[in-house]
Amino acid sequence: MSSESTRDGVSAGENFGWTLGVLIRNYQNATAEVTGEFPHGPRGYQVMVAVIDGSLPNQLALATHLGIDRTVMTYLIDDFVKAGLVERQLSPADRRARIIVATRKGRIELADLERRVRDVEARVLGALDPVEQEVFRGLLRRVACDSPEVDPSDLGACEAVEQMPGTAAGS
Repeated sequence: MSSESTRDGVSAGENFGWTLGVLIRNYQNATAEVTGEFPHGPRGYQVMVAVIDGSLPNQLALATHLGIDRTVMTYLIDDFVKAGLVERQLSPADRRARIIVATRKGRIELADLERRVRDVEARVLGALDPVEQEVFRGLLRRVACDSPEVDPSDLGACEAVEQMPGTAAGS
């Protein structure tokens, strides 16, 4: 058995959790570089992508989708409003509710940031050729989107990554 092997015969390089953790850390570190000036960095980027997508019109829907505590989402949206990236508007379907809408400035800033993040993603996936990168993205999207629903008592996406061994918070 090699020095990389674990007790069950799976080498460290074949261990799913380890490889996923390395990929997440590489992605987090690389995206932090390009999103540093954007409000709330990588988390803010993910929120803005979801806002511009338009399928999650209010704060609660955004918070649920992204696994962010709803009170934290309020602060994030408040900061985006202050930065001129989004507006809270009355919902045409329910005048008691407010929807989150990206401003022109928010769309422009996100478009620029998306280009930089896409370049970072290509670097993180640099071991794969461009066709393999697209296949990997498709498979990853399928696994993420077709997974069973998460139990509400389980950790949200952000908390799960933060508690993952080897990440800054989970070390």
